[in-house]
Amino acid sequence: MPQAGQVLYIPHGGGPLPLLGDALHVEMVDFLQRMRGELRRPSAIVVISAHWEEKTVTITSGENPGLIYDYYGFPPESYEIAYPAPGAPALALEIQGLLSDTGLHAELDAQRGFDHGLFVPLKMLYPEADIPCVQVSLLHNLDPEQHIRLGQALAPLMERDILVLGSGYSFHNLQVLLRYRGDIEDPQNEAFEDWLNQTCCDESLSPGQRRQNLINWVQAPHARYCHPREEHLLPLHLCYGVKQARARRVFNGRIIGKRCSAFLW
Repeated sequence: MPQAGQVLYIPHGGGPLPLLGDALHVEMVDFLQRMRGELRRPSAIVVISAHWEEKTVTITSGENPGLIYDYYGFPPESYEIAYPAPGAPALALEIQGLLSDTGLHAELDAQRGFDHGLFVPLKMLYPEADIPCVQVSLLHNLDPEQHIRLGQALAPLMERDILVLGSGYSFHNLQVLLRYRGDIEDPQNEAFEDWLNQTCCDESLSPGQRRQNLINWVQAPHARYCHPREEHLLPLHLCYGVKQARARRVFNGRIIGKRCSAFLW
């Protein structure tokens, strides 16, 4: 009898920096390496990366996707990172069918490679690169309710040992991150993280309250300071949609001096 699937939302950090020994990513690297022992090894991984948006939901369907080095200004070795994980064309077709069954049109893309929202964290979680992977795009409209619905459509995947990985960043104000001048108190960052933790983990919230909080996330304390644009938050909405349940916060640390979270369902 197959084991149930798992859902994890993580921060993937700044470009390739977690793989380059960057001191401001040590807590994140330690967390992802620790999660190797906490997660059951999945038969396949479905990644929702903050770095892929399309007008229509799109799914990688190639057998051996290459890598997309979708960052710039980093050392030469950043563009030689390898992560030769196989694709999963049959799983991609299955996901397309699940979305179609719920009235959500989706397209397959056999040419697109894996972006750094996939290969950076997975090099720390599963460095052997031997687990088949599929990426599912965000919708360019960035509608939170639609992304919860996308997750709901993927719920049947939880009947077997598949890992759904939301790869984003619970604090993603690039201008603030680029101005990093050491660890200083940031009440706005802290307030949003407290709200996010309560929304995802507070057992006193009903499913309806949890869902409405996520749909109306812009009303959270300092939401637009933490996410001037929400593409790094929305993988969380899709993860929630898969399970529609209370999560457990498994990371509450600092990346580039800002408080960030990861959640496991």
